[in-house]
Amino acid sequence: MASSETYGEGFGKRLNAQASALVARALPRSTIAATELRYASPSFLLSTPPAAEDAFMVAVHLEQYDQYEYWEDGRAAPVSTIGGGEAIIYDLKRRPTFHLNSAFHSIHFYLPVTTLHALADEAGTKRVDTLMYDPGAPRADPVLRGMAEALLPAFGRPHDVSQLLMDHFMLAVGHHVACTYGGMRPFTGPEKGGLTPLQERRAKEFIAANLVGDPALADAARLCGLSPSQFSKAFKKSVGMPPHRWLIQQRIAQAKSLLRRDRSPLAEIALACGFSDQSHFTRSFTAWTGLSPGAWRRAVQD
Repeated sequence: MASSETYGEGFGKRLNAQASALVARALPRSTIAATELRYASPSFLLSTPPAAEDAFMVAVHLEQYDQYEYWEDGRAAPVSTIGGGEAIIYDLKRRPTFHLNSAFHSIHFYLPVTTLHALADEAGTKRVDTLMYDPGAPRADPVLRGMAEALLPAFGRPHDVSQLLMDHFMLAVGHHVACTYGGMRPFTGPEKGGLTPLQERRAKEFIAANLVGDPALADAARLCGLSPSQFSKAFKKSVGMPPHRWLIQQRIAQAKSLLRRDRSPLAEIALACGFSDQSHFTRSFTAWTGLSPGAWRRAVQD
Protein backbone atom coordinates (compact mmCIF):
# COMPACT_ATOMS: atom_id res chain seq x y z
CA MET A 1 0.00 0.00 0.00
CA ALA A 2 2.97 2.31 0.39
CA SER A 3 3.26 2.49 -3.43
CA SER A 4 0.06 4.55 -3.80
CA GLU A 5 -0.36 8.15 -2.73
CA THR A 6 -4.14 7.88 -2.95
CA TYR A 7 -4.65 5.32 -0.20
CA GLY A 8 -2.71 3.69 2.61
CA GLU A 9 0.74 4.66 3.82
CA GLY A 10 1.56 6.72 0.73
CA PHE A 11 -1.57 8.82 1.28
CA GLY A 12 -0.68 9.37 4.93
CA LYS A 13 2.90 10.31 4.07
CA ARG A 14 1.71 12.93 1.58
CA LEU A 15 -0.31 14.61 4.35
CA ASN A 16 2.11 13.80 7.19
CA ALA A 17 -0.72 11.87 8.86
CA GLN A 18 -0.97 8.46 10.50
CA ALA A 19 -2.62 6.11 8.01
CA SER A 20 -3.81 2.52 7.72
CA ALA A 21 -5.75 0.97 4.87
CA LEU A 22 -8.02 -1.90 3.88
CA VAL A 23 -8.22 -2.93 0.22
CA ALA A 24 -10.64 -5.08 -1.77
CA ARG A 25 -10.49 -6.18 -5.39
CA ALA A 26 -13.72 -8.14 -5.59
CA LEU A 27 -14.49 -7.24 -9.21
CA PRO A 28 -12.28 -7.55 -12.31
CA ARG A 29 -10.00 -4.55 -12.92
CA SER A 30 -11.27 -2.82 -9.80
CA THR A 31 -9.96 -1.56 -6.49
CA ILE A 32 -11.87 -0.15 -3.54
CA ALA A 33 -9.70 1.02 -0.67
CA ALA A 34 -10.53 2.58 2.68
CA THR A 35 -7.90 4.60 4.54
CA GLU A 36 -8.17 5.77 8.12
CA LEU A 37 -6.30 9.08 8.59
CA ARG A 38 -5.38 10.64 11.91
CA TYR A 39 -3.83 14.09 11.62
CA ALA A 40 -2.87 15.53 15.00
CA SER A 41 -0.52 18.51 14.45
CA PRO A 42 -1.73 21.17 11.99
CA SER A 43 1.09 22.59 9.84
CA PHE A 44 -1.02 25.47 8.44
CA LEU A 45 0.31 24.65 4.98
CA LEU A 46 -1.52 23.60 1.83
CA SER A 47 -1.76 19.86 1.29
CA THR A 48 0.23 18.33 -1.56
CA PRO A 49 -2.30 17.36 -4.27
CA PRO A 50 -2.32 13.74 -5.45
CA ALA A 51 -1.18 12.74 -8.92
CA ALA A 52 -4.05 13.32 -11.32
CA GLU A 53 -6.00 10.12 -12.06
CA ASP A 54 -9.47 9.16 -13.15
CA ALA A 55 -10.70 8.34 -9.67
CA PHE A 56 -12.71 9.74 -6.78
CA MET A 57 -12.19 9.91 -3.05
CA VAL A 58 -15.19 10.02 -0.72
CA ALA A 59 -14.21 11.03 2.81
CA VAL A 60 -16.21 10.73 6.01
CA HIS A 61 -14.95 13.13 8.68
CA LEU A 62 -15.50 11.62 12.11
CA GLU A 63 -14.80 14.89 13.91
CA GLN A 64 -15.89 18.46 13.14
CA TYR A 65 -13.58 20.50 10.91
CA ASP A 66 -14.40 24.12 11.70
CA GLN A 67 -12.87 26.11 8.83
CA TYR A 68 -12.40 23.95 5.76
CA GLU A 69 -10.56 25.82 3.00
CA TYR A 70 -10.48 23.90 -0.27
CA TRP A 71 -9.22 24.34 -3.86
CA GLU A 72 -9.76 22.40 -7.10
CA ASP A 73 -7.45 23.11 -10.04
CA GLY A 74 -6.29 26.18 -8.13
CA ARG A 75 -9.81 27.60 -7.72
CA ALA A 76 -11.01 28.27 -4.18
CA ALA A 77 -14.31 26.80 -3.03
CA PRO A 78 -16.45 28.58 -0.41
CA VAL A 79 -15.09 28.05 3.10
CA SER A 80 -17.22 25.51 4.94
CA THR A 81 -17.59 23.65 8.23
CA ILE A 82 -17.58 19.87 8.02
CA GLY A 83 -19.71 18.39 10.77
CA GLY A 84 -18.78 15.16 12.50
CA GLY A 85 -19.96 12.28 10.32
CA GLU A 86 -20.43 14.35 7.16
CA ALA A 87 -19.02 13.27 3.80
CA ILE A 88 -17.09 15.19 1.16
CA ILE A 89 -16.17 14.11 -2.38
CA TYR A 90 -12.90 14.74 -4.23
CA ASP A 91 -12.28 14.32 -7.97
CA LEU A 92 -8.62 13.27 -8.19
CA LYS A 93 -8.36 14.62 -11.75
CA ARG A 94 -8.81 18.15 -10.40
CA ARG A 95 -5.81 18.36 -8.05
CA PRO A 96 -7.80 18.71 -4.79
CA THR A 97 -5.95 20.78 -2.18
CA PHE A 98 -6.95 21.95 1.28
CA HIS A 99 -5.48 24.01 4.10
CA LEU A 100 -4.00 21.88 6.88
CA ASN A 101 -5.28 24.23 9.56
CA SER A 102 -6.92 21.68 11.86
CA ALA A 103 -6.46 18.25 13.32
CA PHE A 104 -8.82 15.66 11.85
CA HIS A 105 -9.83 12.00 11.93
CA SER A 106 -11.39 10.62 8.76
CA ILE A 107 -12.08 7.55 6.64
CA HIS A 108 -11.36 7.99 2.90
CA PHE A 109 -12.87 5.60 0.34
CA TYR A 110 -10.89 5.41 -2.91
CA LEU A 111 -12.94 4.54 -6.02
CA PRO A 112 -11.34 4.63 -9.49
CA VAL A 113 -13.70 5.17 -12.41
CA THR A 114 -12.79 1.66 -13.61
CA THR A 115 -14.35 0.37 -10.39
CA LEU A 116 -17.51 2.42 -10.97
CA HIS A 117 -17.68 0.87 -14.45
CA ALA A 118 -17.25 -2.64 -13.04
CA LEU A 119 -20.04 -2.05 -10.51
CA ALA A 120 -22.40 -0.87 -13.25
CA ASP A 121 -21.46 -3.76 -15.54
CA GLU A 122 -22.20 -6.22 -12.74
CA ALA A 123 -25.58 -4.58 -12.13
CA GLY A 124 -26.38 -4.66 -15.86
CA THR A 125 -26.97 -0.92 -15.97
CA LYS A 126 -25.49 2.16 -17.65
CA ARG A 127 -21.91 2.92 -16.67
CA VAL A 128 -21.12 5.66 -14.15
CA ASP A 129 -18.36 8.02 -15.34
CA THR A 130 -18.53 10.72 -12.67
CA LEU A 131 -19.93 11.55 -9.23
CA MET A 132 -22.10 14.60 -8.66
CA TYR A 133 -20.95 16.99 -5.93
CA ASP A 134 -20.19 20.62 -5.08
CA PRO A 135 -16.44 21.23 -4.51
CA GLY A 136 -15.61 21.55 -0.83
CA ALA A 137 -19.24 21.16 0.23
CA PRO A 138 -19.96 18.53 2.91
CA ARG A 139 -23.20 16.60 3.05
CA ALA A 140 -24.86 14.33 5.56
CA ASP A 141 -24.79 10.67 4.51
CA PRO A 142 -25.89 8.48 7.45
CA VAL A 143 -25.36 5.27 5.45
CA LEU A 144 -21.77 6.07 4.52
CA ARG A 145 -21.08 7.30 8.04
CA GLY A 146 -22.32 4.01 9.46
CA MET A 147 -20.12 2.08 7.03
CA ALA A 148 -17.07 4.14 7.97
CA GLU A 149 -17.64 3.70 11.69
CA ALA A 150 -18.21 -0.05 11.24
CA LEU A 151 -14.76 -0.32 9.67
CA LEU A 152 -12.90 1.38 12.52
CA PRO A 153 -12.10 -1.82 14.51
CA ALA A 154 -10.79 -3.50 11.36
CA PHE A 155 -8.09 -0.86 10.82
CA GLY A 156 -6.52 -1.81 14.13
CA ARG A 157 -6.64 -5.57 13.48
CA PRO A 158 -6.81 -6.10 9.70
CA HIS A 159 -5.65 -9.72 9.95
CA ASP A 160 -8.80 -10.55 11.94
CA VAL A 161 -10.98 -9.64 8.95
CA SER A 162 -11.44 -12.28 6.26
CA GLN A 163 -11.05 -11.27 2.63
CA LEU A 164 -14.58 -12.58 2.00
CA LEU A 165 -15.99 -10.12 4.52
CA MET A 166 -13.86 -7.23 3.27
CA ASP A 167 -14.87 -7.83 -0.36
CA HIS A 168 -18.55 -8.00 0.63
CA PHE A 169 -18.32 -4.79 2.69
CA MET A 170 -16.41 -2.78 0.08
CA LEU A 171 -18.86 -3.81 -2.65
CA ALA A 172 -21.65 -2.41 -0.49
CA VAL A 173 -19.73 0.88 -0.15
CA GLY A 174 -19.14 1.04 -3.89
CA HIS A 175 -22.79 0.37 -4.74
CA HIS A 176 -23.95 3.01 -2.27
CA VAL A 177 -21.62 5.67 -3.68
CA ALA A 178 -22.40 4.79 -7.32
CA CYS A 179 -26.17 4.92 -6.71
CA THR A 180 -26.23 7.97 -4.41
CA TYR A 181 -23.74 10.20 -6.20
CA GLY A 182 -23.43 8.65 -9.67
CA GLY A 183 -27.09 8.01 -10.41
CA MET A 184 -26.58 4.28 -10.95
CA ARG A 185 -29.85 2.41 -10.85
CA PRO A 186 -29.83 -0.45 -8.33
CA PHE A 187 -30.18 -3.84 -9.92
CA THR A 188 -33.91 -4.53 -10.31
CA GLY A 189 -33.93 -7.68 -12.40
CA PRO A 190 -36.11 -10.62 -11.46
CA GLU A 191 -35.20 -12.17 -8.14
CA LYS A 192 -33.18 -15.30 -8.57
CA GLY A 193 -33.06 -18.30 -6.33
CA GLY A 194 -30.14 -19.66 -4.41
CA LEU A 195 -27.24 -21.73 -5.63
CA THR A 196 -27.79 -24.96 -7.46
CA PRO A 197 -26.68 -28.06 -5.52
CA LEU A 198 -23.53 -28.23 -7.68
CA GLN A 199 -22.72 -24.54 -7.14
CA GLU A 200 -23.27 -24.86 -3.39
CA ARG A 201 -21.01 -27.92 -3.21
CA ARG A 202 -18.27 -26.20 -5.22
CA ALA A 203 -18.45 -23.04 -3.11
CA LYS A 204 -18.37 -24.92 0.19
CA GLU A 205 -15.51 -27.14 -0.96
CA PHE A 206 -13.51 -24.11 -2.06
CA ILE A 207 -14.05 -22.23 1.20
CA ALA A 208 -13.42 -25.33 3.34
CA ALA A 209 -10.18 -26.01 1.46
CA ASN A 210 -8.97 -22.48 2.24
CA LEU A 211 -9.74 -22.19 5.94
CA VAL A 212 -6.09 -21.47 6.70
CA GLY A 213 -5.75 -19.11 3.75
CA ASP A 214 -7.98 -16.16 2.99
CA PRO A 215 -10.34 -17.08 0.16
CA ALA A 216 -11.55 -14.19 -1.97
CA LEU A 217 -15.21 -13.64 -2.74
CA ALA A 218 -14.44 -13.24 -6.45
CA ASP A 219 -12.72 -16.65 -6.61
CA ALA A 220 -15.64 -18.47 -5.00
CA ALA A 221 -18.10 -16.62 -7.25
CA ARG A 222 -16.07 -17.49 -10.35
CA LEU A 223 -16.33 -21.20 -9.55
CA CYS A 224 -20.10 -20.83 -9.63
CA GLY A 225 -20.22 -18.70 -12.78
CA LEU A 226 -21.66 -15.73 -10.87
CA SER A 227 -20.65 -12.17 -10.07
CA PRO A 228 -19.54 -11.56 -6.47
CA SER A 229 -22.79 -9.80 -5.56
CA GLN A 230 -24.95 -12.48 -7.16
CA PHE A 231 -22.92 -15.17 -5.42
CA SER A 232 -23.25 -13.53 -1.98
CA LYS A 233 -27.03 -13.26 -2.30
CA ALA A 234 -27.46 -16.76 -3.68
CA PHE A 235 -25.17 -18.30 -1.07
CA LYS A 236 -27.05 -16.62 1.78
CA LYS A 237 -30.38 -17.77 0.35
CA SER A 238 -29.19 -21.37 0.05
CA VAL A 239 -27.08 -21.68 3.19
CA GLY A 240 -28.80 -19.21 5.51
CA MET A 241 -25.76 -17.01 6.13
CA PRO A 242 -23.27 -14.94 4.10
CA PRO A 243 -20.09 -16.65 2.86
CA HIS A 244 -17.84 -15.01 5.45
CA ARG A 245 -20.08 -16.25 8.29
CA TRP A 246 -19.99 -19.78 6.92
CA LEU A 247 -16.19 -19.55 6.72
CA ILE A 248 -16.01 -18.65 10.42
CA GLN A 249 -18.46 -21.45 11.26
CA GLN A 250 -16.21 -23.99 9.53
CA ARG A 251 -13.14 -22.66 11.33
CA ILE A 252 -14.97 -23.02 14.66
CA ALA A 253 -16.06 -26.58 13.74
CA GLN A 254 -12.49 -27.54 12.91
CA ALA A 255 -11.26 -25.95 16.14
CA LYS A 256 -13.78 -28.00 18.15
CA SER A 257 -12.56 -31.17 16.49
CA LEU A 258 -8.95 -30.37 17.40
CA LEU A 259 -9.82 -29.32 20.94
CA ARG A 260 -11.59 -32.65 21.55
CA ARG A 261 -8.68 -34.88 20.53
CA ASP A 262 -5.57 -32.71 20.52
CA ARG A 263 -3.66 -31.25 23.45
CA SER A 264 -1.68 -28.83 21.30
CA PRO A 265 -1.34 -25.26 22.62
CA LEU A 266 -4.24 -22.98 21.76
CA ALA A 267 -1.95 -20.76 19.70
CA GLU A 268 -1.13 -23.70 17.41
CA ILE A 269 -4.78 -24.66 17.06
CA ALA A 270 -5.64 -21.04 16.22
CA LEU A 271 -3.20 -20.99 13.31
CA ALA A 272 -4.23 -24.47 12.14
CA CYS A 273 -7.83 -23.27 11.83
CA GLY A 274 -7.10 -20.04 9.97
CA PHE A 275 -7.23 -17.51 12.80
CA SER A 276 -4.56 -14.81 12.79
CA ASP A 277 -3.48 -15.48 16.38
CA GLN A 278 -4.70 -16.90 19.70
CA SER A 279 -6.44 -13.67 20.67
CA HIS A 280 -8.45 -13.64 17.42
CA PHE A 281 -9.29 -17.33 17.94
CA THR A 282 -10.46 -16.75 21.52
CA ARG A 283 -12.72 -13.82 20.58
CA SER A 284 -14.34 -15.65 17.66
CA PHE A 285 -14.76 -18.97 19.49
CA THR A 286 -16.27 -17.28 22.57
CA ALA A 287 -18.69 -15.29 20.39
CA TRP A 288 -19.93 -18.49 18.69
CA THR A 289 -20.02 -20.89 21.66
CA GLY A 290 -20.25 -18.74 24.78
CA LEU A 291 -17.09 -20.37 26.16
CA SER A 292 -13.42 -19.67 25.66
CA PRO A 293 -11.48 -22.40 23.81
CA GLY A 294 -9.76 -23.46 27.02
CA ALA A 295 -13.01 -23.70 28.96
CA TRP A 296 -14.71 -25.58 26.10
CA ARG A 297 -11.80 -28.06 25.90
CA ARG A 298 -11.96 -28.73 29.66
CA ALA A 299 -15.73 -29.20 29.52
CA VAL A 300 -15.72 -31.76 26.68
CA GLN A 301 -12.66 -33.63 27.91
CA ASP A 302 -14.06 -33.90 31.42
